[in-house]
Amino acid sequence: MRQLKYLAALFCAGALLSLPAAADEASVKKAVEDKINGKVQSVTKSGYLGLYEVFADGQVLYTDEKVSVLLIGTLVDGKTMQNVTAERLKKLTAVKFSELPLELAVKQVKGNGKRVLVTFEDPNCGYCKRLIKDLQKLDNITIYTFLYPILSADSLEKSKQVWCASDRAAAWSTMMTSAKPFTGRTDCDTGPVQKSFELGRRLNITGTPTLFFADGERIPGAVPLDVIEKKLSSLGH
Repeated sequence: MRQLKYLAALFCAGALLSLPAAADEASVKKAVEDKINGKVQSVTKSGYLGLYEVFADGQVLYTDEKVSVLLIGTLVDGKTMQNVTAERLKKLTAVKFSELPLELAVKQVKGNGKRVLVTFEDPNCGYCKRLIKDLQKLDNITIYTFLYPILSADSLEKSKQVWCASDRAAAWSTMMTSAKPFTGRTDCDTGPVQKSFELGRRLNITGTPTLFFADGERIPGAVPLDVIEKKLSSLGH
């Protein structure tokens, strides 16, 4: 949402935004939606300074009960020094892993395949190419890669080539790691590529790569391999 991003820019500049008065969570929700011209997913009391936590467009912002200001930034607990906003975002952006349509993803199984990881990637994404080199070092894992062509028209063409390959996992690996360009047919049913794109939009995925773990936690970006291993281990794998 352009207006919400604009609000974020204003906050960084130290601006406070005056909004109509509101008395409860429902009216806070409506007032914020009116101002950002978009949908607010949730409004809850934050437990800090009487502020309400507002989750909208993949971001957390804060306001008071009268909605007299909007604060967009990081909330840190002064006693524990815990990043409250980051922890809340983990929960708010998590997915129900069991509901992901894994049949739309490129599947790669290594070893016993007991560990599970989902990624959303664009074939022209440099960070994705870095990530795949790390993921190749993992063992006993099943990786589901949703083709998410958001960078260019060429990304869509390449995604279709991967989907139409007889061995999609091999085609994806070759496209992302080989110095030679991969070319393939695009005359199969590429509807799943479009469905993967639509899924990514519904999940508010704005960049690639984005990772999801079996507990539903989302981690954006090409995170280091040791972070991925630590997360997989924390899930009992």
